[in-house]
Amino acid sequence: MWGDRLGGLPTRRWFHCRICTVGAVTPTEIEKLASIRTIDLTTYGRRTGEPRRIEIWWFHVGDRFIITGTPGRRDWMANVKANPKVIVHVEGRDIEATASIVSDRTTRLEVFTRAETKWYSSQAGLDRLIREAPMIEVHIPRR
Repeated sequence: MWGDRLGGLPTRRWFHCRICTVGAVTPTEIEKLASIRTIDLTTYGRRTGEPRRIEIWWFHVGDRFIITGTPGRRDWMANVKANPKVIVHVEGRDIEATASIVSDRTTRLEVFTRAETKWYSSQAGLDRLIREAPMIEVHIPRR
């Protein structure tokens, strides 16, 4: 989304997070989060450290929250590699969490063969997704 023009040049408007965040969530809240597909995710810029907020899908696989995409470079993935601290924004809540890169083939295969992630297979072959797609797990503190 492009923001206001500054000196005739377009400037990117980044949506910064509010300070208030939710601590650990209950099992009931985890169930509700698992039923939601679209979230906003804040990562922190790998060079600037500035918060960067995007809208993205996530999936609840087993007991894990997974974010993935089609193969290609993703700023959110590079940001998580540099700083695992993230904020999940969902239904008016800001939940502090950490993220980790998912690289093991077994988990990647499990994610991409689920019914809710079949769309990705229509964009790139399963073997390519398993090898190259960006994928992180979001670790939400639980009570």
